[in-house]
Amino acid sequence: MTLLSVFLRALGLWLVLFELLAGLRGWRGLSWLGLMRPARAAPLLLAAVALHPRGASWPQRAAGMALAALPAALLHLAASSLRNRALDPLALLAPGDHGDRAVRRLDIPLPHGHAPALHVAPSGGARAAVCVLHGSGCDKTYFAWRLTDALVRRGIAVLLVDLDGHGESARPQRFPQATEVADGAARWLRERYGRVGLLGISLGGCIAARAVADGAAADALALMEAPPQLQFTPEDRRREARELLRPFMFELFGEATPATLGYAVYDLIRAQSAPRIAAEISTWELIDRLDLLGSLRQIAAPVLLVYGGRDAIVKPAQAEQARAAAPGARFLMVPEASHLTLILHPGALEAAAEWLAGALHNQ
Repeated sequence: MTLLSVFLRALGLWLVLFELLAGLRGWRGLSWLGLMRPARAAPLLLAAVALHPRGASWPQRAAGMALAALPAALLHLAASSLRNRALDPLALLAPGDHGDRAVRRLDIPLPHGHAPALHVAPSGGARAAVCVLHGSGCDKTYFAWRLTDALVRRGIAVLLVDLDGHGESARPQRFPQATEVADGAARWLRERYGRVGLLGISLGGCIAARAVADGAAADALALMEAPPQLQFTPEDRRREARELLRPFMFELFGEATPATLGYAVYDLIRAQSAPRIAAEISTWELIDRLDLLGSLRQIAAPVLLVYGGRDAIVKPAQAEQARAAAPGARFLMVPEASHLTLILHPGALEAAAEWLAGALHNQ
């Protein structure tokens, strides 16, 4: 058997194995045959047996498998992305009716200008709502589908807003004006819902905490990976990129295609290394001025603090500073989560949504 023949058989064998893995794991976005149930694996197992190059020596087989691995992986990623190109988890955040929710695009009035927002209302109605403030370099829809789903399932409406200098916002990032988005969003929700919570992520957490400390009308405050200060190095950024390979991250292939996730992950990394922000004040200085620790000491509302044990941007020692500043807060450290992955960690998002549901529904 020639090396070319062994290579082609190995290429087919790798494609079969990748498809089997995607099907058995339920990774719909990574399947180019739509294989979603283990019972359908039998034909692929037979194909794997047939493709095995029995007429070649073991060195030839090893060489063929090694040479075919990368081309097969690239072909599989391309084929699965093409087949599942309509699979888009952000589609549920597009304005319109989506079965269990209705999404409306709106502008939240602010003292000067407005904050672009998406209002996600459960179809069965809601008595409570949560405003979500994203992190630096992101926008209101940035990896927001899992968190939104977790809240909507608990009968909580969601308001996703663009921070100043981000997304569709025409307002530059400034201080103290940065907190007006959180205050305005809380007031808008208060006019429509009996109970209102704020959930801030990273920079958004610092803004939310400062706004509540200054009097924003929130009944509960959840902060995820909010930094007392920004203190990180290029090596810390590289550590964060490596953390994207944690096992729980691969479950995203059940919700999106490799092409969609590849671009999203690139955007996730870019947001940390070279954020596109219209700013009159740097994010570093803004976070210093917002004074997270001082804000937490002034807040009387229930507080949840969520941090990642492998966070290289907001390190565990900084998380402990936040914990010490709010001794009455509920504190959650997610051991396997980093700064880039905490907002996608299923356990962390479910815990945050459950805490908010308890804080808003049971009082």
